[in-house]
Amino acid sequence: MQNKRTLDDWLNWQDTLMEKTIVLGLDRVQIVYDQLFPDGVPFAVITVAGTNGKGSTVAFIDSIYNETKYKVGRSTSPHLLKYNERFAIDGQEVTDELIIKAFELIETKRQDVTLTYFEFSTLAALIMFAEDSVDLAILEVGLGGRLDSVNVVDSDVSVITNIAIDHTDYLGDTREAIGREKAGVMRTSKPCICGDQDPPKSLLSYAKEINTPLTLVSESYKNAIGLEGAHQKLNAAVAVKAIESLTNQFPVSNNMIIEGVKKTRIAARFEKIIIGDKTVILDVAHNPAAVKTLVETLSENPVKTVAIFSALVDKNIADMIELASGSIKHWFLVPIKAERSIELKALKDKFGNSESTTICLNMSDAIEQSLELEGIDRVVIFGSFYTIADASEIIKKF
Repeated sequence: MQNKRTLDDWLNWQDTLMEKTIVLGLDRVQIVYDQLFPDGVPFAVITVAGTNGKGSTVAFIDSIYNETKYKVGRSTSPHLLKYNERFAIDGQEVTDELIIKAFELIETKRQDVTLTYFEFSTLAALIMFAEDSVDLAILEVGLGGRLDSVNVVDSDVSVITNIAIDHTDYLGDTREAIGREKAGVMRTSKPCICGDQDPPKSLLSYAKEINTPLTLVSESYKNAIGLEGAHQKLNAAVAVKAIESLTNQFPVSNNMIIEGVKKTRIAARFEKIIIGDKTVILDVAHNPAAVKTLVETLSENPVKTVAIFSALVDKNIADMIELASGSIKHWFLVPIKAERSIELKALKDKFGNSESTTICLNMSDAIEQSLELEGIDRVVIFGSFYTIADASEIIKKF
């Protein structure tokens, strides 16, 4: 494609390069990475893997470092509304121009190597962080760990938030198999911080095998935090341990940690919006472990709640529904714009003969119907990043 003038042009073109959206493996991206960074990246790296809580943990680490004098890059995925959300330097999203410039450099280096959309994103982040001379970068793994393109970089500290059953087609269908994939982000003699409360043997044995100093975090953070839910206190504790493990290179005061954790914000992690007499909760919970955590957080304030829900067809939807049903009086089911979205009839069938479901034309219809209900205090929207992206756009209009 010759006319890659805008960021959208570039992203649409990248989408056409591979038949499959997810193609794991480091062979392709390693070739281009070595061309771009023959001596490795010129900054320290914290790599964050895990089934759930990656984004929140990255946000805590980033917010703490933003209290310091260090220049920090942050790379996350997926984005909700805008591709630029994936990259920030000192808390500020990067511009279209910077991303395009990074893509152009990748094009000059990749020659005949075909890259995925996510591999372009990973390399672009590294280029932008190097160009801006960041001291340190926080990189969120996309999927798994061992074969994820982020793992092309040798990190100074690795973080594994937790391990649950998800993405079984790619990572295996047991915690032991998934744990081994996520353990792939560890490096010999470099610290790994793990927040899983019952780490799989595969993770523990791999750390021992390659001589990784492993710290298991079991105590939650005790001071004020900027995100809701008991699980976020554990994520905050993991973030603090990661920062402490780099304290020789990047000293951070206790006061900076306290301020950073308190100021942490991240979209769509039990994000509250008040509309009229109702509280709307946006949460990207999209697997059973995340839904269980969402339900626990909802139960801290048990009020009459309805849900707007949709999910991708390859998720364990039946378990997600079962876990949440005790907290939800009625479900509004919505279509989502995604290649792997479930058909609405198939989604409704997951509820059996229950009369507690309404099929909606679209997200706008679902939000309007739920807000008009009397005797309901809260609307929780969850099930997929795509679901939340649709809702975020529409809620702005209320």
